Amino acid sequence: MIEARNPILPGCHPDPSICRAGEWYYLVSSTFEYLPGLPVLRSDDLVRWETIGHVIDRPGMLDFDGIKSSGGLYAPTIRHGLGQFWVACTLVDPENPSRGGNFLVTASDPAGPWSDPVMLDVEGIDPSIAFDDEGRVWLHGTRLAAEPEWHDQTEVWVREYSPARGALVGDEQVIWRGAVHGAVWAEGPHLYQLDGRWLLIAAEGGTEFHHAVSVAYADQITGPYVGNRANPVFTHRQLGRTSRVIGAGHADLVQAPDGSWLAVMLAMRAADGRHYPLGRETFLCPVVWEDGWPVFAPGEGRLPDAVPIPWAVEDAPQGSWQPDDRITGVVGPADPRWTALRALPAEVAVAEGDAWHLPVRTASLHEASTPAFLGLRQQHADVDVRCTLDVRELAMQESAGLVLRQSERDHVAVIVTRAPDGLRLCAEHCRRGEQQRRDLGALPEADEVELALRGRGYDYTLRCGEVEVITADGRDLDASSTGGFLGLWIGAYATSEGAEPHGAVRITRFTYAPAQAGGDR
Repeated sequence: MIEARNPILPGCHPDPSICRAGEWYYLVSSTFEYLPGLPVLRSDDLVRWETIGHVIDRPGMLDFDGIKSSGGLYAPTIRHGLGQFWVACTLVDPENPSRGGNFLVTASDPAGPWSDPVMLDVEGIDPSIAFDDEGRVWLHGTRLAAEPEWHDQTEVWVREYSPARGALVGDEQVIWRGAVHGAVWAEGPHLYQLDGRWLLIAAEGGTEFHHAVSVAYADQITGPYVGNRANPVFTHRQLGRTSRVIGAGHADLVQAPDGSWLAVMLAMRAADGRHYPLGRETFLCPVVWEDGWPVFAPGEGRLPDAVPIPWAVEDAPQGSWQPDDRITGVVGPADPRWTALRALPAEVAVAEGDAWHLPVRTASLHEASTPAFLGLRQQHADVDVRCTLDVRELAMQESAGLVLRQSERDHVAVIVTRAPDGLRLCAEHCRRGEQQRRDLGALPEADEVELALRGRGYDYTLRCGEVEVITADGRDLDASSTGGFLGLWIGAYATSEGAEPHGAVRITRFTYAPAQAGGDR
């Protein structure tokens, strides 16, 4: 029997949401300050996935200018109803809350194009969508409680949405404030109409080690909701720090064609029970129903290493991929994994056949702006990356390099700079916003330089040719140490460090290869 191996989407794919339309499953996840935003992935068996598009994929759809790392696009929900696809999401800017907010987009084809965002007049995060039997649309989401009983208590609201008016209508109802007294961040809510009742699933405990899933029922969508006496019904926190998978939660349900149920949720692979450089990943969990309630991972109570898929066929549909197969080898400009910071890749670089032409920009990696950066999320704990840069167009005092990035405040890089005496090699480590750079001397004059990254668990080494430039500990770079919500990204960049830019570099070859394909997942 074919199995879906966990995580089904390795690397930073947090806050997953899923729906099924016909024979296809569609999944979206958070992307924060990286664009294009909200990848739409498709599968007909939950095993093999392909990226068919992105929700936020046009200039000007949303304003990302100046949004700091781990701001941006939070916790999308995807649904199919009334003959079209819907995605609700939040643009978060902690420094300027008025320019963010919850929004809704629609499309007849999940591959796009998606409509321009319709902003919703409601505060908070994690909006979701439900359709009732009468064809009415209901939006719901999370926000900090108006009158909290404890710090970081949140409340879940629900309100009808009018597609004709493009606005929320009618009265709002607060339907949930958490299952456990004192538990923080009841969030990521989803509502499902099942057998004449409404099921609420919500995360709880914060998206970290204490993450959990709680459930409740009501006869009407507006409540009142009664929680399961077993709440939280699913978590990994009772497994302690010896568990290699922590933080399970933020679940979304889907029914398979054979009538069985499953859930996608986020969790983190942490070899030491604490640190997870790959970020929050998407896992699959079997679900059964007992006494009318969903039971996650029945008989085990933890995310399995693999989930049997009885209806899957041996032959993958055309255009699909297994994660390990798809991400091995050369990554050309057409690969949908390429991302840029606060702008689309095509806004900062030009595809030239199998290469990228990357004009130098003023911005550096240390600013919450749009540097000349192109990168991919790290998806394997053991990985080898090679990047060949053509530096002939690099102007005087301009730099280019390969970076392992958590944020503008935390990253490591190997850098090549055009100096009056030729090319020079530098190492850079930015810790909590403090930049440390070491000049390692002159490089032989050449048209191209080859930069490389070797990752083995928490140990990273960046090289230039055969020269070891800098090492880093992934435990110092992951979100549990630095704050925020991101996994690590690996990419190339170019900067004039504030001066007027004149040059460019070409990424002539970029390869990403798991050290043992599939072995470190």
